[in-house]
Order: sequence, then structure tokens, then C-alpha cells
Amino acid sequence: MNDLTLRPISGAGELGLFSRLPYVLNGELAADLAAGRRRPEWMWVALRGDELVARVAWWARAAGDAPMFLDILDLAAGEDAGTGVRLLETAGAAVLPEGTRRPGYTRFVPPDWREDAAVREGVEERMRIVERTGGRLFVERLRLEWRRGTPVPEPAGRLAFRGVRDRAELVGLMTQVLDGTLDAHSRDDLTRMTAAQAAEQQYDEELERYASPREWWRVATLPDGGEPVGFVIPARNAYHPIIAYLAVLPAHRGKGFIDDVLAEGTRVLAAQDEADVPRIRASTDVGNVPMANAFHRAGYVTHECQIDMVWPDPRA
Repeated sequence: MNDLTLRPISGAGELGLFSRLPYVLNGELAADLAAGRRRPEWMWVALRGDELVARVAWWARAAGDAPMFLDILDLAAGEDAGTGVRLLETAGAAVLPEGTRRPGYTRFVPPDWREDAAVREGVEERMRIVERTGGRLFVERLRLEWRRGTPVPEPAGRLAFRGVRDRAELVGLMTQVLDGTLDAHSRDDLTRMTAAQAAEQQYDEELERYASPREWWRVATLPDGGEPVGFVIPARNAYHPIIAYLAVLPAHRGKGFIDDVLAEGTRVLAAQDEADVPRIRASTDVGNVPMANAFHRAGYVTHECQIDMVWPDPRA
């Protein structure tokens, strides 16, 4: 491995070099770089002569943000995993502030990735590289998709829907639904902060940043008194229309209301122009079976899975 050159790319002119290794995100790299969600100094390559043998890259939600995820980690076929370890450690030392927790690693994989031996080995090889640098598996998630032509249920009449009044109302509802949550990331947040703090953080760092209309956001209520039952946040991120948040309050769980709330969010997005909303994306943990089942009943299909890994916080 002594003949390796490890370095960041020089800029957009080297995206062709960086993209020599295949991955589903390659088609988004140019737009991400132009928008500031990626930076050349966050995109590292390992070269043996002119041959690309490994690469890593970090992503941020918006220009000016710190890296949020390590979402590209690839090796050329036949390359020793030690090259990936060396590149990840070298790039991480240059990109990430010393003494801080590394951003998590996330990888999109086929839904049947365990059934194909070659695909499985590629996924597990990347996981082993992360493990050799101190990381561990955190959660596996389902990436779901509703496609045009899929029937959208008519309102069942059990619930009424209105817009979100303001930040305080939505943060209050978000705080309540964290009681008994099955979401791994939310459960992890609750080990480090209160439910109210976690809700405020997610609102400020995620929901507030969506440029799509706030009028899409819906609160579900009982029709006879207006008591909130749940809420859904249809939105559009930088890539796709999405169901950004879907929840039923603890007092109303177990009654099937999740289907009504999800159907409303799907209707909101499906009513938009087909060119703007050819599909709707969503995600949930593999272990959150009630949520996954609700999406599948609504006609969403699992088009990918997602592997999330984390490193320990050195300050803990």
C-alpha cells in the first residue's frame, strides 16, 4: 500500500475520476457539489498511479453546515480492505475536528442485499472497514417509495385534518410522540437530552429547513372536538418529495389511525403536479414494524434498505 496516493479531489473537474466506482449517489454528486452539500475537501480518493482504488466522501444537509454523514465508502474490486481503512482514517483526520464525534456512516443497499452473495460481501466489507476504525452497526432502515398510479385512499371520515398552527404546536406534538417511540435515532437522542429538546432540535435542524410549503403540513384531530390524534409532514428535500414525519400520539395508538394520517400526507403530495411529484419517498427502521406495515398497506414499496453505523463520542 506504500504506492498509494491519498488526497481530496481538486474540484468539480475531478468528478469523473471520483465517479469511476459505481454507486447510486454518483448522479447527484455534481448538484451536491454546486449546492455546497459537498465540498472537494470532503471527497477523498486513493489512487494507485492513475487507477482509483478507493474513495470516501461526506455530505451535509446545506451549504455552510458541518458534515452530517459519511455516505460514500467504496473499494475497487479486489482491493485490500486495509486501503479503505487507511483512506478513511487519513481523510477523517483532515476533514473532521479533532476530539469530536465522527458523523455516522450510511449506505443505501438493495432490499434483498443478504440474498445475493456478491452484494452481501460488498456491504459487509464496508461495514468491516468502519468497524476497524471503531464504528458499529446502529440500525438498518427501510427506504420506501410510493409511485404514480398507486391508488390513494379516500378520506375514511374518522379524522379531520387542519394545518399546523405554529412552531410551538408542532414541537409540542413532536415531544409527546417521543413517548414510546420505536425509532432508533429518536431513542438515542433521548439518552442525551429531554424529549422537548429532541423535538426542538429536529424541528430547527430538519423540518424548518424544508423549502416546500408549510401548508402541506397536517394535524389529524378527532372530528367531534378537535383533539389532536397525530400529524404528518409532507415535504420536499433537495432530491425528492417525502413524508418527512408521521406520528400518532400515545393516547391514540393501536386504533389504526396511522393509516388515516399517512393517507392524508400521501394525498397532499399526490395532488401536486405529476412532474413535481413523480414519486414519494419515506423511511423507517426495520424494527419499527407497525410503521413499516402502515406504509406497505398504503401502497409504498421497499425500494432500498439503509445501513446506519456510528462511532463512539470521544467526549463521553
